[in-house]
Amino acid sequence: MDKIKVLLVEDESTLAMIIKDTLDGEEFEIILASTGEEGLKKYQEIKPDIIVSDIMMPDMDGFSMVRHIRKTDLLTPILFLSARSSARDVVEGFEIGGNDYLKKPFGMAELIIRIKALFRKVTPKIQSNTIFRIGNYTFDPIKQTLVVYGEKQLLSNRESEILKRLCEYEDQVLPMKDVLIDLWGDDSFFNARSLHVFITKLRHKLSRDNSIRILNIRGVGYKLIVDSL
Repeated sequence: MDKIKVLLVEDESTLAMIIKDTLDGEEFEIILASTGEEGLKKYQEIKPDIIVSDIMMPDMDGFSMVRHIRKTDLLTPILFLSARSSARDVVEGFEIGGNDYLKKPFGMAELIIRIKALFRKVTPKIQSNTIFRIGNYTFDPIKQTLVVYGEKQLLSNRESEILKRLCEYEDQVLPMKDVLIDLWGDDSFFNARSLHVFITKLRHKLSRDNSIRILNIRGVGYKLIVDSL
């Protein structure tokens, strides 16, 4: 089996070497970068399977680096590492295109599990080409775009994943617990609040068609409804 090629962008050299020494082997190939600018250059050179990046770094921070990457690449999975864990920081990480967020300090076993889970869950989506029609909107989950009246909106990876599940469950209740475990890894109260923030953002992005509603089924989940004319 081919190794999972991981670009690790981390300015703490001791932590970077611990991760590399632990993960390098039969399953992983770890390529190191110590700044956002170096990470962007190595991303362009090696085209990694997964990017694992710190947020606070010199020259260019992790968020800025990922914004550059997501201009042309919406598919490569990205895991943020950070000691910052406020709801705003976490939501921003997901909004700009991050797929997962791991708070420092963390165990190597958890990091390995998160990387493998991202590799399994995100990579196969390249094979799916389902386009959804939501009222007057056209939603492409691969390109992560919403088009209405000829105007295009780019969704974050997390917004796209949530909307895709709502479309698959249209007129049915999408269980909140399933979404949280699938996309966040657990159904904690903190993550549930984060999910609700993304639902609110999706309601706003779908607001140009009054027939579209995302209902909050309290304590259970969410339901996408498109009223017929």
